[in-house]
Amino acid sequence: MARLEHVNLTVEDPDATAAMLCDLFGWHVRWAGGAIHDGRSVHVGGEDSYLAVYSGPGGPDREADNSYRMKAGLNHLGVVVGDLDAVEAKVRARGYAPHSHADYEPGRRFYFREENGVEIEVVSYD
Repeated sequence: MARLEHVNLTVEDPDATAAMLCDLFGWHVRWAGGAIHDGRSVHVGGEDSYLAVYSGPGGPDREADNSYRMKAGLNHLGVVVGDLDAVEAKVRARGYAPHSHADYEPGRRFYFREENGVEIEVVSYD
């Protein structure tokens, strides 16, 4: 069976976004350096998969539109955690506003939007 190795997102500041993701989810930087179109990428995640956060010279070209109405739009990232309450406390401490809390079979979840406009779903199946 195939597995997802990585997703690549364009962000304003790859290093700041990578630091936030490492803080919230316990990930680490796997690689960082020069990238396509004279940009910079930081690969952050675990041993088997990662999120590549990228910015070209001068940053992104435009603000995000409504991803749910845009062809090939990114709707949200889903991250599974062991302790949902502890991660939510970290999310709040960083100034993000968790929303859309739900208990559902088989887990619990909430969402938040970070400074690049990316919505992140945090879910626990414990």
